[in-house]
Amino acid sequence: MRFIGVDLHTNSLTACYLSEESNEEMRTFELKQLHQFQASLSASDQIAVEATGNTRHFRAAIKSLVSRVVVVNPSQFEVIRKSVKKTDRHDARTLALFLSKDMLPESRLKGPAHAQLNSVAHTRDKLVKLRTTLINKIHAMHVACGIKSKKSSFSSRRGLQAALSRPWDELTRAELGIIVSQIGSLNEGIKQLERQLIEHGQRLAGHRNLTSIKGIGDKSAAVLLSVIGDVSDFAGADKLASYFGLVPRVANSNETITHGHITKRGSKLGRTTLVQCTLIAVRYSSYLKKFYQRIKQKKGAGKAIIATARKFLGIIYRTLKYNWVFADFPNFVLAED
Repeated sequence: MRFIGVDLHTNSLTACYLSEESNEEMRTFELKQLHQFQASLSASDQIAVEATGNTRHFRAAIKSLVSRVVVVNPSQFEVIRKSVKKTDRHDARTLALFLSKDMLPESRLKGPAHAQLNSVAHTRDKLVKLRTTLINKIHAMHVACGIKSKKSSFSSRRGLQAALSRPWDELTRAELGIIVSQIGSLNEGIKQLERQLIEHGQRLAGHRNLTSIKGIGDKSAAVLLSVIGDVSDFAGADKLASYFGLVPRVANSNETITHGHITKRGSKLGRTTLVQCTLIAVRYSSYLKKFYQRIKQKKGAGKAIIATARKFLGIIYRTLKYNWVFADFPNFVLAED
């Protein structure tokens, strides 16, 4: 058996082959000649590679040729990230060594359908944020000229046309016209991505289960499923909460244990979507509403909604794991098969 650490780049890779007797060999391959690296592998080999943009493609090309491929989570494997000696050979050697000790934090790769949908969801999110930036710019232009306006009025075509019709100077009008044109293109792009998100989201296992929960619509269900992937990857609801970054930081020193703010690791889009769904679900579910109100009285609205979102995520976890479909979510009544 050999333990192979791979430092992967867009055009090349450096591999450290470490035998059980600690014999070491270093080799570098061009990715356009990946077949040469594949030819160097044996069925008993184990490979470790950090998660990067082309890791999924690389893993697919080699997983049938070796006994195990470990995709390493770079944010949790700080031995490389904080190393004072940052070279391809050193990184490959470190991966091989820690692989031989079975001490690598493994990153979860979702299936192609979930990964592709997640990419669409993130692209849509970026376009929405860009649109917001441009709308804020239009509002700032009005403020600079002493014109009273509301940002929300520029979200509609009518509001944008009204902005264009005002008596601007030549340069400002040219700038404003380009911004309005870009917002129109963004609106169309966002609509197309949302249609794809909903259409392909409905094909994923668990979509019907999630949309039976009051507070989760078609689009939100697609986003949440694209983040979660296969729920069986998580041993329990706490593991899923950790994946969403909804667990507190813990500092343990001697006999003192302190809990800080939530880690916020994982998908920011997933957390945002979850919180938005939670705010809606609280209106309908007396169980969630009572929980939210109780925490709010003790710790304030901000911490209360995060705590409620984590509890709501627990419901989502069990809904997917046990294939629940609700006939009446507020009263927790399941539909009959």
